[in-house]
Amino acid sequence: MSDHPLSTMERLDPQLLAHLQATSEFIYAPGALPRKFKLLLAMAFDAAHGAQGGVRALATAAMREGASHEEVAETLRVAYYLSGVGAIYTASQALREVI
Repeated sequence: MSDHPLSTMERLDPQLLAHLQATSEFIYAPGALPRKFKLLLAMAFDAAHGAQGGVRALATAAMREGASHEEVAETLRVAYYLSGVGAIYTASQALREVI
């Protein structure tokens, strides 16, 4: 099994990684949104940015919090739509004066 993706930074700056971990716990804590939804949101961001390891880890964590396979799939549909449709909006704006 490979090292955690931040293991090098943890060795380089353990204080920063401790801060990052505390922030993560704060961000993903249940609040107005349940932890499961926050993890699904983060998974969508990682999918849109090509972070395969993040998608895997966040989907796994969301399912541990009770997310179903269907919820993961629907979240990824939204990520796909918002990521893909952005290309159409960008192109439309860029071509406004050309076409």
